[in-house]
Amino acid sequence: MTPRLTRADLDALPSYVPGRSPADLARELGLPQAIKLASNEVPYGPLPGVVEAIAEAAANSHRYPDMGVVELREAFAASLGVDAERVATGCGSVALAEHLVRATCLPGDEVVYSWRSFEAYPIIAATAGATSVRVPNTGAHGHDLKAMSAAITDRTRLIFVCSPNNPTGTAISRADLTRFLDSVPDDVLVVLDEAYREFVTDPDVPDGLEAHGHRPNVAVLRTLSKAWGLAGLRVGYLVAQPVVAAAVRKVITPFSTSAVAQAAALAALQQADEVARRCALVIAERDRVTTAIRALVPDVPDSQANFVWLPLGAGSAEFAAACEKQGVIVRPFQGDGVRVTIGTPEENDAFLTAAVSAL
Repeated sequence: MTPRLTRADLDALPSYVPGRSPADLARELGLPQAIKLASNEVPYGPLPGVVEAIAEAAANSHRYPDMGVVELREAFAASLGVDAERVATGCGSVALAEHLVRATCLPGDEVVYSWRSFEAYPIIAATAGATSVRVPNTGAHGHDLKAMSAAITDRTRLIFVCSPNNPTGTAISRADLTRFLDSVPDDVLVVLDEAYREFVTDPDVPDGLEAHGHRPNVAVLRTLSKAWGLAGLRVGYLVAQPVVAAAVRKVITPFSTSAVAQAAALAALQQADEVARRCALVIAERDRVTTAIRALVPDVPDSQANFVWLPLGAGSAEFAAACEKQGVIVRPFQGDGVRVTIGTPEENDAFLTAAVSAL
């Protein structure tokens, strides 16, 4: 009998599901192209100066990158008004979430998060040997913060709070977040996952760093994959108290923020006005799509991200399959709902046409 070489508990762990390739779907359907609205990417291409920075950095790609990511960390710190020692970078914010669990949890320790929320959380917890504590969303598809607070035990080491929440788009109000953080013990790290912060328009939804970054047990995650258009280069960052940031930097995979990614990020950070302009386009389309889709699915929640959530329950996979037959790729979470990224106006029109047909 062949001996087992991998952990048996991973057999029950779902794999992370990326968005399907539009080129593959187009070939399957015999279409010139298909539309991908499944991965929460911004559709407007690289920011000005990014491609040139990538080309210049690639010329020296036979050398290792700066492992300390000093220049980029200082740029993040300057833009955020914090000390650079509070900043860590990684291969997207998801990698930093993984490093945070590694830095806080031993086998058997607990990680609390809302569900449904970011699908990487259970994978991250399990691979670190930690125990997931999933707290069901409210009927309004948001975090049940009272229940999350009640779920804390003496084994809880870390709590993920995703706002705006992926995949439902709901966000947490200032008062509710403050009340929750006040209830969390000082020895439990709360990670405010704000990958979609740039798309927030509700003034009652706080900037986690501004409102709570001073707390010793709060870390804030952000990314350049979404609004900043660097999904393919994988640059995320974390802001926490120096002792937490230092622990994360200690467990990060060496050289994981490549030289090309660092150069692209530095160039992108010079384009804050263009990012704001592009986000405004996405937000306007988000509002239009939300209004239109509610004619078919009345209980679509308000979104503060660059996607909308259709709570279709058991019909989620069937709806996604019907959209694919129309050349539009969306992201189903069977049993719960479907997440649809906001694209260009033409892409969004194609989705709405497919949704009418599917529903």
